Amino acid sequence: MHRVTLIPGDGIGPEVAEAARRVLDASGAEIEWIRVEAGEAMLERYGTPLPDSVLEAIRETKVALKGPITTPVGEGFRSVNVQLRQALDLYANVRPARSFEGIPSRYSGVDIVIFRENTEDLYAGIEHRIGDWAAESIKLITRQASERIARAAFQYARREGRRKVTIGHKANIMKFTDGLFLETARAVAAEYPDITCDDVIVDALCMRLVMKPEQFDLLLLPNLYGDIISDLCAGLVGGLGVAPGANIGDEMAVFEAVHGSAPKLAGQNKVNPTAMILSGAMLLRHLGEAEAARRVEEAVRRVLAARERVTYDLGGTATTSEMADAVIAALEEMG
Repeated sequence: MHRVTLIPGDGIGPEVAEAARRVLDASGAEIEWIRVEAGEAMLERYGTPLPDSVLEAIRETKVALKGPITTPVGEGFRSVNVQLRQALDLYANVRPARSFEGIPSRYSGVDIVIFRENTEDLYAGIEHRIGDWAAESIKLITRQASERIARAAFQYARREGRRKVTIGHKANIMKFTDGLFLETARAVAAEYPDITCDDVIVDALCMRLVMKPEQFDLLLLPNLYGDIISDLCAGLVGGLGVAPGANIGDEMAVFEAVHGSAPKLAGQNKVNPTAMILSGAMLLRHLGEAEAARRVEEAVRRVLAARERVTYDLGGTATTSEMADAVIAALEEMG
């Protein structure tokens, strides 16, 4: 029995998290869910969207499935996602982008995994005002953080049969910060002679991804670029509705969809749960439940290909819960 923390989140979070929970329970893996709350609703009760009880639960179970949480723009509290990653040292943000039959897209055959450093760069939030006329943000890149995300990427590539790692950077301009990231990643690459390694300036990487995404296998990037590039790659395969994600450290891991909380759609039972379900499949694989993960991914693939019980964004009329029902039915048909 696996004990897993469940954080429903807010906005559409509870709906997609529940859909994913139901699918994982039908996958054959035995999971005991420990439910804790985070998000805007916690502000009035605890004075913070991230109560200590959430961190304590994750530290106890070591793994969590998290729904999206609303982040105030421009003011208020820092992103709960960023706080979780830093508090739990979840330094590797892993975001696969894979094509599925039945999902409207300009591309087919895309299969890219993004490894994004998760704890520093501009997302460290080291910034301040300079009087009333300017603001300054400090871009922090360390050798330690660069080395461990690079090593995680190359270990994953070797384990999963990936043949090439591409390092994205802007070291031609930011010679010290991005230069250190590139230098460190190249040094790690030298320890993996079985895996091809190249590097591309990040703006050129954007262009090449749009022109010929089949050129790329695994992308290794600092925090800010990784966030942007992972959304671009999600666009190649149909959008954020099908983009799963994981935040992984040496001791703990939190799995979540890449998309946000979409508060305007909350409570309507209409949003696409695919990204959360696929994030759940990543969680299963992390727990060592490889067969259950494979079954969930295959069930999702069948539902998407059939296009009969999918949500409005995929051209269907199914509700969130009905699409989850379809994935569960596909699991049952697989035996």
